[in-house]
Order: sequence, then C-alpha cells, then structure tokens
Amino acid sequence: MSDSSSPRTAPRGVLATGSPHGAALLDSLTHLLARWLPRQRWFAGKGRALGGLTLVAATELLPCGTGGPAPGLLHLLVRTRPDRQDAPAALATGDCYQLLLGVRPVLPPALAPALVGRPVDGPLRGRAVYDALHDPRLADLLLERLRAPGRLGALRFGRAPGTAIPSGLAARVLTGEQTNSSVVYGDSHILKLFRRVSPGINPDLELPRALAGTGCDRVPAPSAWFEASPGTAEPLTLGVLQPYLAGSRDGWHLACTALGRRADFTDAARSLGRATAEVHTALAAALPTSVLRRPQLEQTATAMTERLAEASSAVPALRPYRTGLRRAYEDLAGFARRGRRCVVQRLHGDLHLGQVLRGPGGRWSLIDFEGEPARPLTDRRTLGPPVRDIAGMLRSFDYAACQHRAGGPWVQAWSRASRAAYVAGYTEVSGTDPMDQIELLRAYETDKAVYEVLYEARHRPAWLHVPMAAIRRLAASE
Repeated sequence: MSDSSSPRTAPRGVLATGSPHGAALLDSLTHLLARWLPRQRWFAGKGRALGGLTLVAATELLPCGTGGPAPGLLHLLVRTRPDRQDAPAALATGDCYQLLLGVRPVLPPALAPALVGRPVDGPLRGRAVYDALHDPRLADLLLERLRAPGRLGALRFGRAPGTAIPSGLAARVLTGEQTNSSVVYGDSHILKLFRRVSPGINPDLELPRALAGTGCDRVPAPSAWFEASPGTAEPLTLGVLQPYLAGSRDGWHLACTALGRRADFTDAARSLGRATAEVHTALAAALPTSVLRRPQLEQTATAMTERLAEASSAVPALRPYRTGLRRAYEDLAGFARRGRRCVVQRLHGDLHLGQVLRGPGGRWSLIDFEGEPARPLTDRRTLGPPVRDIAGMLRSFDYAACQHRAGGPWVQAWSRASRAAYVAGYTEVSGTDPMDQIELLRAYETDKAVYEVLYEARHRPAWLHVPMAAIRRLAASE
C-alpha cells in the first residue's frame, strides 16, 4: 500500500505539514478524551483525576478533514497530566497512551458504542470521533499498513522477511482485555496494540523475535509490527501482528473444565512443563544470561521482605502470617550465605495458565511476553531466575483449584498432582530440577502469593480467599 494518505500528500487533512493544527486538534479533543479515557479497561490512571493531555505525536493514516463521507483515521500519542499539583514524583509526567480514532460526519448505528464524542471547535468540529478499532474498514486499513513496511509521519511499519500476510481479512475486536487491545483478522492473524507505551522495545516483540531466530516454535513468531519515534531516545513499540492460533484454548479454561469434571490434569501439566523448559532453554541460547551471587540474592530477599511489609500494611488479613512468610525470605538469604547462586536470563515474566494455549493436537504454546504491564518497561526486561516463571505457573494451578466451588480434599490433591507433573515435565527437558533450589522457588512463590493478596484486595475483594489459602499453606510450610 502506498503512503498516499500521509500528511505530506494529503493537504486537505487536519495535520498538513507545517500547520498549527496539531495543538488545535488536541485542544478540541481534550475535554472528550478526559471523559472517555478513564472509562476504558486499559486506562491505568483509574482513581486519579485527569488534569489534561499533552500531544506527543499525531499522524493521519487517512485524511480526517476532507468533509466527505469517507472515514478518516487518526493516530495519536498523548501523555496524561495529573490533576493535583502535589502528585507523586513517579506520576508527575503521567502516562503515554496510544489512541486510534476514526472520524466520520455521520456515525453508523453499529458504531454508536464506540463514540468518543463530537468536538465543538477545532479542525474536526461537529464530526463524530470514535474508537477506530471497532470499525472494520479502518481496522483493515491498519492491516494494509502492516503489509507494506515503511514510514508514515512518526510511525514506522516493519515486517518479518518472507512472511505471508493475506489481505481482505474480516476484522473483529476481542473483548475482555484490560491492558491492551487486540484485533483478530479472519482466522489468520491477531494484532495486539499496546495502549500504555514507553520508550524501548516491548518484550512481546523482542522475545518472540529472538525465539523465532532459534527455531523455537512454542511461541508465535511476529509477522509485522509498528513503532513510533516521537523524539524519544528509543522508539515506542505500538503493536505486534502474529499468527492467530485458531482452535486453541487457554490453559485456565482447560484447567477449570478439568476441575469441573473431576478429571486428571497431570498429562497436560507435564507437557506444559516441557513446553516451558523449551522456551527457557531457547531464550537462554538467544539472549544474554548472568549469575546472581550472594549480594544480589540477599538484596532479592530484602526486597521481598519489604513488599510483604507494604502488603501487610494495606491488607490486615496478611498480618497474622507475616512471621511464617518471612521464613521463606530468610531461607533465601541463608541459601545465599551458603555460597549458592543461580543463573538468570530473560523470562516470560507473567507466566500463568491464562498465558498458554493448547492446540487441537494437544500442543502447548506460550503467548503474551509483555510481562506485568503495571511494572516499568526496564523492569520487565530485567534478567531473572527461571523459577520465577515456574512459581507463577505453580500459583496458577493453585488458583484454579482454590477458586473451584466444590472444594474438598480432592481439589487440593488435584493441585498438588498438577504442580508436581508440571515440575517433572520441566525437569525432563531442561535437565535441571527446580526443586534442587527449593529455597529460591519457595521465596518466589511466596512473593507471588503476597502480590496476589494485594491485587485481589484492591480489585476483586470477593477473590481474596483464593490467595489467602496459599498464604496459610506457605506460612505453615517448613
């Protein structure tokens, strides 16, 4: 596809080169976006008043100011400004968000739920501005841009060599996501758009590309991607297009279904452990590794202890178990004092049953390598011990069992058997038994459970009993 819709060749657009329309455009949209943004599932500033927006970059993918019936497509990067003058330093600069806005003189009824509003002034005065991902015509245009590498304004589109990306695929937006937005094209590809962005390559692009270079096929290889360079030291990763694993089901759904049927899950858990080990082995081969020795391990134990103290202050239910939980961190410090060490490498970073897919043939794939989106990008790219991912998956088996309404001893036996099978499968492929570093594994599992308690207390109080069951078990364990 040509760049015929770029600002340089679309003088009738609202962002013609050299025009002052960028500032006027944002001024006219700020009031609308200030009401719309906090209602989006992916907006991270809930609970904080929005003081305003700063334009980082604006690019017309289709001209928006022609006045004709055809839709326009506007790509914005905006930075939020906290409302309070005394906002914490960490929030003083706000967050940067990616917005894709459609523009039409008349909005079809089917797109009414996507409406952002109608500006009362500025270059888009009186026109309907809406979330463009819900418009199949504009979603298709985005796919066409990804099929044709090149630059457009602040945006750069890249494509993996030799990758086939069909055109004319029906687009549909996935529902239920919280931190990003995804569009599925036919049964062929899925595009993930990162809503809150920051300078630096996103791990969800970096790690699958590295794995593809090793020949590891446990992770869908990126077909195309796009990024922005709005004057920052490093580009911002905006979106990744990957093959869509049609017919696959996520591990959480499969585990809950097995629990509902009182069915054994150990074969699936063992093969999932093997898949995890294959990915860890390939990441260690493709990217740098390092070693944690006594000072770093003691710092890790101290940081975990501090997180426990903070969580206990916020969630009183944790307080009776602090002594037992701290024992896991003290054991990790003792592990370090005995001269033990551990290899660290790039990881998935947020591994659980919802981040794995099982295909029709029973083969597992790992997805969503973004890490914990709430953490800074630099933290998500930090090396860590493989047991951190393993601990996350072990907690996920426990979560599935504890949330099962039937309860009873058989549910806990299901969890123990699935956890053991997962570790056994991991050991078979990696040649390293995570239980050989039990102090490290238990400390990371305890740290994860403490995080879960804090999360559930803040966001889903009705689920607090699930991680609290693990807290009681971990606090009592020797």
